[in-house]
Amino acid sequence: MHKRFVINIISRVILLASVCMLAPLGWALHDDPRSLETKAFLETIGSGFLAASLFLWIFRVQKEYVRKISAKDCLAIVGLSWVLLMLFGALPLYLAGVVPHYTDAVFEITSGFTTTGASIFSNVEVLPRGILFWRSFTNWLGGAGIVVLYIVLLPSLGIHAFQLYEAETAGLSTERIAPQIKETARKLLGVYLFLSLCEAVLLMICGMPLFDSLCHTFATLATAGFSTKNASIGAYGAPIQWVVTVFMFLGGVNFVLFYRAFKGKSLNFFKDEEFRTYFFMITILILFFAGVLFLSSASMSPLRDAAFQVTTIATSTGFVTADFDRWPSVLKFILMLLMFVGACGGSTAGGLKVIRALLLVKIVARNTLQAVFPNAVLPVKFNSKALEDKMVLGVLSFFALYLLMFFAGTLILIMTDGTDIVTAMTATVTSMSNCGPGLGQVGPTQNYGWISVPGKWLLSFLMLAGRLEFYALLVLFVPSAWKR
Repeated sequence: MHKRFVINIISRVILLASVCMLAPLGWALHDDPRSLETKAFLETIGSGFLAASLFLWIFRVQKEYVRKISAKDCLAIVGLSWVLLMLFGALPLYLAGVVPHYTDAVFEITSGFTTTGASIFSNVEVLPRGILFWRSFTNWLGGAGIVVLYIVLLPSLGIHAFQLYEAETAGLSTERIAPQIKETARKLLGVYLFLSLCEAVLLMICGMPLFDSLCHTFATLATAGFSTKNASIGAYGAPIQWVVTVFMFLGGVNFVLFYRAFKGKSLNFFKDEEFRTYFFMITILILFFAGVLFLSSASMSPLRDAAFQVTTIATSTGFVTADFDRWPSVLKFILMLLMFVGACGGSTAGGLKVIRALLLVKIVARNTLQAVFPNAVLPVKFNSKALEDKMVLGVLSFFALYLLMFFAGTLILIMTDGTDIVTAMTATVTSMSNCGPGLGQVGPTQNYGWISVPGKWLLSFLMLAGRLEFYALLVLFVPSAWKR
């Protein structure tokens, strides 16, 4: 690992995070310039600028040094950047005194940056607006990818920027839509900004105040789930709930498809096999849920509640409008499966991703036919193209790693907190899938404040591992990765 270069880039990311904190500082100054909240942001921003500037000066690098950078350096940059962002971003909450322990602040901000939406707060409405804005803004920044923001806003790294971009973005593979990776990142971020603006305007038209509109927009497009209300989106009326439902669905779509649509190729949406699977999966489940809720009288608005809860869980957003822990068991079981699957690759959603779930089904079908016809050549295809064996093996290995982390996390949580099996399983999978609410003691009307300190660090690790799809974080624990 080229440590000088890695530290230099990480310092720039912390510098960018310090700049981003100026936005919540503005709300804090507006409400009370002398508040503890304002002081907390000023101290954090000041320390961030000072530390980042010092390290940039100490670990200066020349342009020709960039050519020596390897893939493991890029993975280390992404992994370490996110770890330090969690630790640095938690400081305003801790210094403002809104959490009793630094661990709680780290858990909350890790949940924010990883777009999980799990919270330790039982009453968010008492929090100052600067803190509320920062929580939601971390959702938006995490959805965009703080390293992607770096590629867009700071000087280009050259060809190695693509490796950095691939290491940070979610999904099976990363597709260039422009000749230069900086231009690709800028175009996708432009789509993200455009959709965010559209939702904020629609929410205000439906009667939501400006501050709440911004915070909920940040959390919706990032499929994150932090709200400014204790009742989440359930605190608002039907029009707002439908707007949020639509934009949660859009947040779960591969953003490359939006870019193509804006270029006049809207039919590409349904030409994409993953989008078709995602669309029909959501549609069929909404109709099924609505029917079960209507017949069981478990909801006063079965179609709206079904549409909202299926979409929020499938996209790993985590907003709630109903206590689905009280719904029929068949619906709760399906919701737990959706926590595993997630939405499309290349979106802000978590989970395995629809593309991997679809390929797993195809691999099982292929292997079954191969047992019947051992001499047949039966490639696994996606969008009518045969996939390389390397990609098929990658899907299987990721699924195996996902299950291993799930079982290990569940077991450790039971040991550290003595939780029941449903709580432990859903807390683990919602953390890995960046979903937020689970079942049992972490259900839609509960919070994570009661979990022990070791349990919170465990779930924070799982949230970060899930957001980075494991490898960019796990590489930090490989001794050979630290050698040149």
